Amino acid sequence: MSQGVLLAVAHGSRDPAAQRCIHALTGHAARLADGAATVRTAFVQHAQPPLSSALADLAAETGTGGKAIVPLLLSTGYHLNTDIGEPARAAGIPVAPPLGPDHRLVPALADRLVLAGVPAGTPVVLAAAGSSDPRAASETARQAVMLAAYLRAPVMAAFASAARPTVPEAVAALSARTGRQVAVATYLLAPGLFHEQLKLSGAGWVSDPLGDHPAVASLVVQRFRTAAGLAAAPGERGLLRAAS
Repeated sequence: MSQGVLLAVAHGSRDPAAQRCIHALTGHAARLADGAATVRTAFVQHAQPPLSSALADLAAETGTGGKAIVPLLLSTGYHLNTDIGEPARAAGIPVAPPLGPDHRLVPALADRLVLAGVPAGTPVVLAAAGSSDPRAASETARQAVMLAAYLRAPVMAAFASAARPTVPEAVAALSARTGRQVAVATYLLAPGLFHEQLKLSGAGWVSDPLGDHPAVASLVVQRFRTAAGLAAAPGERGLLRAAS
């Protein structure tokens, strides 16, 4: 069978560090796909190539082993439903669900906290970008429950914009409730303005974005295979299990 095409679509940022981070993630996903799919990257805004041109190229291609869009987003919302979903439906290209919530993101979040020097048992605020779509807040809350079970510590969901509680509100509330210093688990894929804001939240520690963590890259490949109707290759199944 010919190669499939995985079009990974990120929100996009003018910050070169954010663009490098996204390309590192898609590059890692390409290595995990191990030739089973060509991995391409596009952006909704602020970076090149734009989704419109990448989607037109993808729709025009024939003879691939399956093609699908994987949104590099951690929850549902306007960007998924409108910016990505509407043109993809018009082009007849399947779209995978967002990367979160998913149990496979939990070890990635936990690893980033460890790298930030957060002691075991520390109360944590799971800080998402935020959306006016209430489903996004519910999904972030579900991810917080998963992380709390893994860490065996209190975890509260919060948002950098468009929803409450804000991250500073959650840090203050969780600190008051537990009497302890609080860490922020960054529930973002890439650096940028929101991550910089988290550093001003009053938390004792702020983890790095998820970036190209192996668990995230594996999840990108799995989302593609499911959306494209493909079975995981034998070696890839082992990689997905190892990341779960």
